[in-house]
Amino acid sequence: MTRIGQPDGQEVDRVALEEPLQLVVDGHPVAVLMRTPGNDAELATGFLWTEGIISSQGEIARIDLEAKENHVLVFLADGVEVDFGRLTRHLFSASSCGLCGKATIEAITSLHEPVAMGPVISESALMEAPIMMRASQATFDETGGLHASAVFDRQGRLLALREDVGRHNALDKVLGWALLNSVDLSNSFVLMSGRLSFELMQKALAGRIPVVAGISAPSSLAVELAQESNQTLVGFLRPPHFNIYTGSERVGE
Repeated sequence: MTRIGQPDGQEVDRVALEEPLQLVVDGHPVAVLMRTPGNDAELATGFLWTEGIISSQGEIARIDLEAKENHVLVFLADGVEVDFGRLTRHLFSASSCGLCGKATIEAITSLHEPVAMGPVISESALMEAPIMMRASQATFDETGGLHASAVFDRQGRLLALREDVGRHNALDKVLGWALLNSVDLSNSFVLMSGRLSFELMQKALAGRIPVVAGISAPSSLAVELAQESNQTLVGFLRPPHFNIYTGSERVGE
């Protein structure tokens, strides 16, 4: 967090930090992530999981955050083979990929199977989630400049919340937390603070999350992917109202 103010006693404003993080896997530079520092091991793990570089916690031997500032060095377990050319971030971009929606969705669903039917989430659990998420956004309270992703169990209990200047990073951090702690997300739901884009739905699918909710609107391609992947998509979750775009059978009274 950085403080901005004047020496004449004017009120101090706090802005959220944004710094680059170089992600290196077994000596291969993979990506530079513009992120809010903190939970960098989770961010790297979640990014590698959702990009298809790893599929389980056991494929990571070690994560080094100390070797070089703003670098995260990931060392994979012996025998793990990686095709670095398959990074989906280099192939798909929600709004400017140059591919038609159908081709993009088919490519993603070929990497990740649709989710199972999963749990039924009560309306009351959904309604309470934004209140619980907002109450836990400590850095947002001071800066007003961070996105958040929060994962809840089927009863609506908050399991983890992460904040970041990037919507994708906040979700990657939560997913990385789950993978590093062996938390099964197949009976949970995730709530995100911003617009629900195609890429966020793809990341939730990689994490096997059956119910995805957002405070704001989904994009058309996010809705299409949710339909193809059997995910429930809830938008404009602002108590006492919300919209269900797909998978209404998973939302109960």
